[in-house]
Amino acid sequence: MATTAAHPINGAVARMHSVLDEVAEVPTWSMGQAATAEALVDISRVEARLLEVRSRLLSHAETVAVAETNASPSVAVWHSNATRSTKRESFREVRLAAGLGRYDVVREALGRGDVIAEQASVICTALDELPDDLDAGVLEQAAKALVAFAEVHDAKALRVLGRRILEVVAPEVAEAWEAEQLDREEREAEKSSVFRMREDGRGRIKGSFTVPLLVGQMLERALLAFASPKHQIANRAADDADGQDEQDEQAPVPVRRPTAQRLGAAFVELVERLDPHSLPQAGGVNATVVVTMTLESLKDGLAAATLDTGDRISAATARRLACEAGVVPAVLGGKSQPLDVGRSQRLFTGPQRIALGARDGGCTAQGCDAPPAMCHAHHDDLWSHQGRTAVERGRLLCPFHHRRIHDPEYEVEVGADNQVSFHRRT
Repeated sequence: MATTAAHPINGAVARMHSVLDEVAEVPTWSMGQAATAEALVDISRVEARLLEVRSRLLSHAETVAVAETNASPSVAVWHSNATRSTKRESFREVRLAAGLGRYDVVREALGRGDVIAEQASVICTALDELPDDLDAGVLEQAAKALVAFAEVHDAKALRVLGRRILEVVAPEVAEAWEAEQLDREEREAEKSSVFRMREDGRGRIKGSFTVPLLVGQMLERALLAFASPKHQIANRAADDADGQDEQDEQAPVPVRRPTAQRLGAAFVELVERLDPHSLPQAGGVNATVVVTMTLESLKDGLAAATLDTGDRISAATARRLACEAGVVPAVLGGKSQPLDVGRSQRLFTGPQRIALGARDGGCTAQGCDAPPAMCHAHHDDLWSHQGRTAVERGRLLCPFHHRRIHDPEYEVEVGADNQVSFHRRT
């Protein structure tokens, strides 16, 4: 039976194991600064050269059907099982091997240790994204240029350079190709925009989003403005001025926090300061959160306030939010008198809609949980029958139940709890 070590690659790998065995237990304490730095750089080059050999072997493994040795569906799956690496990593390595097989210039640079694995992967991806009908000579020039850039740029910078490489090697086709590429990316980005939010049950909402590049950068600029030390100092000074009669002459120093926390605080401030008058309307009311509280809580009480979503917040938070643009306080004091504009206007006004939302909490049809923003304002006394546009004679109904309440095929009954029940006439 022939031994696998007969092939030069197997022999070289065996010798590498032997050499590494010699230093396996050698202590590093005697290495100086220069020797340590030199060894680390050289090891990086050795790893790159080994990666080139492994990539060639992975490509060859497809040719000799290595996956068949244990009935694996692909070389990547076989490699994952044989080396105990994750399938994700093995598939990544197989994709890199395929890219290196297409671009000899990159593979040779990796074999010399001139580029590392991360750089080689980025270069291959950049070359793959170039136009399919690009002249072979131009493609080779692009590969050589990116390999040359790799001598002084890391993978992150190479990714940017790779997107603009045609401007270097073929400026006559670069502009049209970039325009086509950007148009495609922007259309795909719009289609893939998502926004997710969920409550965690501990007074917080967590979420994630994916938006087009421009929108993301606009949001980032806005957050950076709120998170800037200058803005924080101004806010701190304003807070101190509101709460103290005597001010320290020393300028307030902003609290240093991790960037993620600082941006989180900036995002909170950005949302709280949204002007509802500049937002689209929903259900006849600007997109605002209505905070209902008693007059005593607004002054200095402890009773919790209620949002128009049904959630509760502390009285202190409600008092603070009552000053913000994006929140409407609905204050209840004693026997609050409902708003009434008589016959002067057919449609309910914005303040009336807010009052209806605070009172009804959403659709007043039994069993319906449509929120106020999804509801219409309905006249209990029909406007056409001399009904008044008054809060006490109005109610919120979702579009479905609003149609039903005007449907002559249904009888309507309003219970003591102000809930509407429907019964089909027989």
